[in-house]
Amino acid sequence: MDTVRKLDGTQPRFTKYDCSDGCPVELALEQISGKWKGLVIYHLLGETLRFSELKRRMGSVTQRSLTKQLRELEADGILHREVFAVVPPKVEYSLTVKGQKLQPIIEALHAWGSGQMP
Repeated sequence: MDTVRKLDGTQPRFTKYDCSDGCPVELALEQISGKWKGLVIYHLLGETLRFSELKRRMGSVTQRSLTKQLRELEADGILHREVFAVVPPKVEYSLTVKGQKLQPIIEALHAWGSGQMP
């Protein structure tokens, strides 16, 4: 495996990894990539929302796109979908323990996107 060295001879914080057997970064990005997934996770941090509340907060997302992204996040174990047996139907979305572990990453992306990173 190749490693990168700085000019002073020390190793950088990250080294090159052999991803021939699967790369953990690629795996992580596959689960959270998608136009709306990051925003879904962001809006569900610390709270439970119904579909209509989530759609309203996300702006221009279509119902079809949001539904698809929610299903993928649920399949990957990042969010929990709870259906209540009432009329009209009530469905709530919340982050699972796995999804909650994304909080520092989403907060870092928020800070970076708003120019607050050092």
